[in-house]
Amino acid sequence: MCFLQQMEFPPRQELFDFHGVSMTQYVTSTWERVQTFKARPDDILIVTYPKAGTTWVSYILDLLYFGQTSPERLTSIPIYDRVPFLEFSHLPMHSGVEQAENLSISPRIIKTHLPVQFIPKSFWEQNCKIFYVARNAKDNVVSYFHFDRMLMIQPDPGDWNSYLKRFMEGKVLFGSWYDHVNGWWKKKQTYSNLHYMFYEDMTEDTEGEIDKLCSFLGLSPSVEEKKQIRGEVHFDSMKKNNMANYSSFPTMDFKISKFMRKGKVGDWKNHFTVAQNEEFDEDYKNKMKDPTLQFRTEI
Repeated sequence: MCFLQQMEFPPRQELFDFHGVSMTQYVTSTWERVQTFKARPDDILIVTYPKAGTTWVSYILDLLYFGQTSPERLTSIPIYDRVPFLEFSHLPMHSGVEQAENLSISPRIIKTHLPVQFIPKSFWEQNCKIFYVARNAKDNVVSYFHFDRMLMIQPDPGDWNSYLKRFMEGKVLFGSWYDHVNGWWKKKQTYSNLHYMFYEDMTEDTEGEIDKLCSFLGLSPSVEEKKQIRGEVHFDSMKKNNMANYSSFPTMDFKISKFMRKGKVGDWKNHFTVAQNEEFDEDYKNKMKDPTLQFRTEI
């Protein structure tokens, strides 16, 4: 059975330059439909660079809106179906656009990894609320490396050292981490319906960050609801929850790594050598010029 499942994995996709950003076919194959997607005014868009807390925020928002009114969703529909991945398209699954268009709930909660310049214009035109979650580059690259190892449609990550270099060059899917976090930080200055969050803050004070999130949305959950949500979205709880941990998602090889691996701040120290860390820090200083955007690599 395991052997058959292994044989069913599709070939890994290749990166190519797409309007200046490294992409793969499973992101660009429905590009026109993504770009012409019709957002609604109450749509909520979650944006992250990959492996920066997407599922975490997706789960929080889904619980806030539907945890009380549609509790059956929590035990019957995986989070990747409750919160469609807009630009994803891989047969035989429905594309993210199709999933989003077929959602019968309101608000629709949709996720994307697109850099700011690629967001469908209807989200801006409808003045949709957008949540951006950013994670420090060192933990982000470690998490992305392990993710690329186990998601069999991703480009082959190779060894850790070569992967780290490609990350620094932006030669990974969705391009440069630096461009991504900076582009969205700059957008925050001109688009008031953008709530920019940090993974490290969420880890350190989940309850406080949920309060800020609720304030931004104009929601007032009860003390009991917030306590329940806090328990549900704890990393260990989500890791065991088959509706949150992607255990039923095709094309992932859980024998290589878990989708939800550690979720810690500072795990990069278990991967970076001294030389790698020094090279990374020097490169980081050259690329992160905005003093108002600050990350923490430990808490």
